[in-house]
Amino acid sequence: MKKLMPLTLITLLATTFSSCGLIEGIFKAGMWTGIIIVVLAIALVVWLAAKLFGGRKD
Repeated sequence: MKKLMPLTLITLLATTFSSCGLIEGIFKAGMWTGIIIVVLAIALVVWLAAKLFGGRKD
């Protein structure tokens, strides 16, 4: 169940955000804001993947 929760959250966020509206907002905010958002999104994906697949086996 713990592994299913992040996947469900990602799926929910991916289906509820309009990609065109998101990209438009990033371009209006400026290039550096877009770069920061992309870096944070990549870091989030890497962190979630590490939690799902690379967790310690105690």
